[in-house]
Amino acid sequence: MTAARLIPLCIVLSVGACSKPDTAPGPGGVTMGEARALDEAAAMLDERRPPAEALQPSQVQPTPGG
Repeated sequence: MTAARLIPLCIVLSVGACSKPDTAPGPGGVTMGEARALDEAAAMLDERRPPAEALQPSQVQPTPGG
């Protein structure tokens, strides 16, 4: 592994070691682990959201007498 790849990896690992434990109090009265799980779930739902065009009502004409 080259130094150019090793340095960013070391930075990421060292920053990750400074995070709070999952059981530490987090925002909104949930633990840090729960907050992280909620963020991941929200991101997953955002990825699955259909495009705006799919949410537009169709221009179907009503049938006479229907």
